Amino acid sequence: MVLSISNRISDIMKTVLDKSTRDELISRINSLNENSNASWGKMNVYQMLKHCAIAEESYLGKKKYKRVFIGRLLGKKVLNNILKDGSPMMRSAKTLKDFIVTGDGDIEPEKQKWITLLHEYKNYSGGVIHWFFGPMTKEQVGFFSYKHADHHLRQFNV
Repeated sequence: MVLSISNRISDIMKTVLDKSTRDELISRINSLNENSNASWGKMNVYQMLKHCAIAEESYLGKKKYKRVFIGRLLGKKVLNNILKDGSPMMRSAKTLKDFIVTGDGDIEPEKQKWITLLHEYKNYSGGVIHWFFGPMTKEQVGFFSYKHADHHLRQFNV
């Protein structure tokens, strides 16, 4: 049963565990420049790139964040809702303050950092404990990482 659900999800959703999906994301990231403007939200392109790199570090297990109480109550339900189909993430999702980036900076190093982190999914071996969702399987991380990246790239029209 679990295998069939996982297979159904992978038929309708992209995952960063797939090389062609990573390549697509990297192409989209490379199309960003200092003149890229958001269609919604408060972030500028530098802040978005840095935010996404920080998020990838957490998905890859490089940085750990303390679980929030509300996530312990609702995390699994919210994750299952996000991963139920291939639809994009909602525009005004809340985030942990540690993932909020302010200021300006050079976008090229942030693009390269995010791209380098995406390449690490080639050898990704396991899940993580997310600050809101709790324990996530390798497959859930792959799907969610794609949805998060796609969300922010669509935010900047790429």
